Amino acid sequence: MKTTYAVTFSALVLLGCAPDKPPAEAPRMVRTVELHYDKAREANRYFGTVQARHEVDQGFRVGGKIVQRKVDVGQSVREGDVLAVLDNVDYRLAEEAASQQLVASRAQARQAESDRKRLEALKVDGSVSAADEEQAQTRAQQTKAAAEADEHKLELARNRLKYTVLRAPRSGVVTVVRAEVGQVVAEGQPVVSIAAQGEPEIVVDVPEDHFASFKKSQYKAWLNTAPGEAFEVSVRELSLQAAAQTRTYRARLKPVSPRPLPLGATATVVVERTAAEAAMAAIPASAMTQANGEPAVWVVRRGDDGAAGTVQLTPVVVHGYRNDEVLVSGPPAGLLVVTAGVQKMAPGLRVALLGTTRGEAAAKVAER
Repeated sequence: MKTTYAVTFSALVLLGCAPDKPPAEAPRMVRTVELHYDKAREANRYFGTVQARHEVDQGFRVGGKIVQRKVDVGQSVREGDVLAVLDNVDYRLAEEAASQQLVASRAQARQAESDRKRLEALKVDGSVSAADEEQAQTRAQQTKAAAEADEHKLELARNRLKYTVLRAPRSGVVTVVRAEVGQVVAEGQPVVSIAAQGEPEIVVDVPEDHFASFKKSQYKAWLNTAPGEAFEVSVRELSLQAAAQTRTYRARLKPVSPRPLPLGATATVVVERTAAEAAMAAIPASAMTQANGEPAVWVVRRGDDGAAGTVQLTPVVVHGYRNDEVLVSGPPAGLLVVTAGVQKMAPGLRVALLGTTRGEAAAKVAER
């Protein structure tokens, strides 16, 4: 009997210590994002290089053998500096020959003019015929014209001699060297390229499917050596004909505010434009789920304390995708959308917003 009473008393004690109701289950922590509607914008990146707006190939205006090359790639030059020199022996001989020919032509012209004047004086007393006088006049005119032609030939010979020295037509920097000492170059063959440093541009290639929207966009760029220093650029030139091999359109963009850019540097151009007139919200792709085969998201309905709430499945309309984001519309702005763990959600499930500890959220739920 004593044993029976002891067991009964112990059971009564345990029942008296038991709580009136089970403890509230701690709500699940979730990460959320607030819906914010705006006109969606698309952004595309293009990679290009910095080039000079004015870059000209320089070549000799005569052919010959290069005996001197005075510049290298990257060297700065001033207007009039000597870039390269040809062997000018043949051109000096040609100039001397033209000079001697001019002396002979002028002598013949003087002699013909003197003969014409004598015959003209003899014609007065009838000593010469009119035919002889006409021949003398013709001879004088021919020799005078020949002298003038030889004078122009001498000028051309002097010019060709001068062309054996290649000089910089403007100040700039040498970007390409295409000839070496000892090489025989033809007339007009490019020898060096000089780029003006005053107007740098960023050159990119635009794909065919971006061509129409490229012209209606906003642009900014930065150098790969200074990614944190972005600056605005504008389109100066956009080719209307696609390249035959790449099927891309060449675009040249210049800084809105003049600034020095190192030629040949790699640059990134970001092109932004409004994708649609209707307002849309961008949410992480991880927030998307389905309801009856249609796109939907889990929306948190906050409680009175604002630290916890319940989730509800809400349908959305998908307008497009952008990298790791989805453009949607439907739910009112300001709602909180669950972005992580959507597979573990259920209608009416109590959740705690990130930033509130599980203990605090559980205590507030227990208080209710």
